[in-house]
Amino acid sequence: MTFSLRPTYDDPRTAELVDRLRDYLDGELADHERERGLTHATRLTRADLEQVWRRSRELGFYGIHLPQEYGGQNLTYAQLAALKEEIGASGRVLAHSVLGDMGGPLRAGDILKHATEYQLDKYLLPLIRGERACCFSLTETDAGSDVRSMRTVAVHDGDGYRLTGHKVFSSAGPFADFAIVVARMAGTGEQEGDKPQFSAFLVDLDSPGCRAEDGATPMSGEHIESDIVLDDCYVPAANLLGEEGKGMRIALGRVTTNRLLHCPTVLGATRRALALTLDRTRTRKVAGGQPLLMLQAIQHKVADMATEFYAARSMTYAALAALDAGREAHAEAFMCKLFVAESAFRILDEAVQIHGKEGLTQGNEIEYLFRKIRMFRILTGTSEIQRNGIAKLLAFNH
Repeated sequence: MTFSLRPTYDDPRTAELVDRLRDYLDGELADHERERGLTHATRLTRADLEQVWRRSRELGFYGIHLPQEYGGQNLTYAQLAALKEEIGASGRVLAHSVLGDMGGPLRAGDILKHATEYQLDKYLLPLIRGERACCFSLTETDAGSDVRSMRTVAVHDGDGYRLTGHKVFSSAGPFADFAIVVARMAGTGEQEGDKPQFSAFLVDLDSPGCRAEDGATPMSGEHIESDIVLDDCYVPAANLLGEEGKGMRIALGRVTTNRLLHCPTVLGATRRALALTLDRTRTRKVAGGQPLLMLQAIQHKVADMATEFYAARSMTYAALAALDAGREAHAEAFMCKLFVAESAFRILDEAVQIHGKEGLTQGNEIEYLFRKIRMFRILTGTSEIQRNGIAKLLAFNH
């Protein structure tokens, strides 16, 4: 893998998909956002996203990673990663909706294989078609990294269940029709030594006893989070996803893959920041009229930024290639999440420094990217959690 801020691909299929995606992101979608005056600070509406879902579906991007039986193209992990990288590198406000990450097929994750025919027909196939949207509700105020300490409980009630609890950071909640909610089964995990059991449910957000409230606004400034509040909310047995007591396995399923697949989007955003910084150093004049890039101190900064980016990208695609070859990559997934998060943060920190006052100003894209990238050191598992995982694997497997 060679270094480039606009990668090319030897695989003809990947190259064709990336070219088509770039054309859509930089052309039609850019025009769409410009016409509506959308920025990263805009409070988006369901209508803003639906139009992108429909158009992306027409172009074959929405749910493209899915098997062909569900209208996808059965992509390899590396192919999907290449598309996710372009999403991150585009700078588009609505890019998260093109592949279905904001309430669509990517947000639903790997639950298709656990769904019944009824659940497919009512929830998941309409979601794949861009007709419905979902959010994933696992995290609670005191149950983040330790999700097993959650307090949301499910109580048997005749042929169904009653759910009570309060979920936070349900991304895509403001646009969703239903949530995938994980709850502890009442009566389990309440005594010392008693192992808690968790189940997953498909919960319609307009159900009595369920409401989606505005969630906390993250430092990125995006209004994409909801709190899902459940107050004795009845959920029919038909909405139990998978087996009772196996919900955590569903929630954390494909953890290695999902951890890795978060990295390409961040790499894309970092790639954009590096490109913007290089443009800045070429056009910004210093005393004497020479470009900023002529200063050796700046040359060393951008050289280090590019080298870290190349290292992070190379290790990520190497790990994805291992998965595509059928090999396990548990340690590598921890390492990639850790290194991508930390190196991306260092690169964005330098980007802000080089941009000076403009890099500190709200409305400047570098300032937004810095806030967005900083979050990745915590989201989807903190850097400390990744280090714990690496150390544990080293201790017991070597």
